[in-house]
Amino acid sequence: MNNLIATKSINKPSKVSESAASFLTIDEASEGQRIDNFLTKTLKGVPKSHVYRILRSGEVRVNKKRIDADFRLSLGDEVRVPPTRSSAVDKPESVAAVSAKFDQAILYEDDAMLVINKPAGYAVHGGSGVSRGVIEQLRLERPRAKFLELVHRLDRETSGVLMLAKKRSALVALHEAIRNNQTDKRYVMLVQGEWTEAKKRVVLDLQKYVLPNGERRVNVVTDASKDKFGERQNSESLFRLLKHYHSPAIGKFSLLEAQLVTGRTHQLRVQLAHLGYPIVGDDKYGDFSLNKALVKHGLKRMFLHSSVTKIRHPLTGEKLDLSAPTPLELDRFLQKLA
Repeated sequence: MNNLIATKSINKPSKVSESAASFLTIDEASEGQRIDNFLTKTLKGVPKSHVYRILRSGEVRVNKKRIDADFRLSLGDEVRVPPTRSSAVDKPESVAAVSAKFDQAILYEDDAMLVINKPAGYAVHGGSGVSRGVIEQLRLERPRAKFLELVHRLDRETSGVLMLAKKRSALVALHEAIRNNQTDKRYVMLVQGEWTEAKKRVVLDLQKYVLPNGERRVNVVTDASKDKFGERQNSESLFRLLKHYHSPAIGKFSLLEAQLVTGRTHQLRVQLAHLGYPIVGDDKYGDFSLNKALVKHGLKRMFLHSSVTKIRHPLTGEKLDLSAPTPLELDRFLQKLA
């Protein structure tokens, strides 16, 4: 939802009527957007063809000047929106009180960023059978927030550091830092088997593919698969051995720390499964019979946790060391193995 400030209008400021234009001042929620995308979100029920028509005709003005459809808005710009049938300016609506789910999970917050320790079992956004993800829940909990967007994603069953931006400028800066490998992301995971190397760099080409039921998966490129699937992506991770565990009842395990060099979909899960050390509890790439046995021993989720993210603050440049403590259920399982 765009948070717009109606500075002056004829008739009702909340509606764009047949006889009146509205004048909207751009705030941080809409700063940096293209004017065509801004109008599409602002005018409810208006076809895109009409949006482009009023842009071409010059009826839409920014700071009293004609603009093209690809014009990008700046903070404080005044946009004239012409009268348009069956449309309303998108304004903040009153939202019923929503119970807070993530208040106790906040790791860091200021005017630019919100960082939480995401619990396992929560998708970061709705879709694919999930009506409400973390981002939708947080927007409901914070109806006055002018801007709130995910900076990156975590798999549904992965817990740990999840960053959100509260300003568009912060989102742009964080995305740029991630693209330029200016972040240090660390994960901890428990894998099946006895990992033998203290440190190991893993570089593999990955490809995405779709199962007959529509579910998306990732595989390591081999001679047999390189012509079967789509474009390949290079993936790179640095693994470090933390500890070995040997349970007479259920077998040998290794606790690892991984540092991401690239951030591909399911990267750590696919790399480790390919090497013969699947992450325990992984329901896509893991050992399914072992996972079933581990449920009886108290592990009911995938043992993969985003533990640390080191990054510079997107606006101030301050060094941030964002750490998420290991969830209690994972610590308890390790205690059982020990």
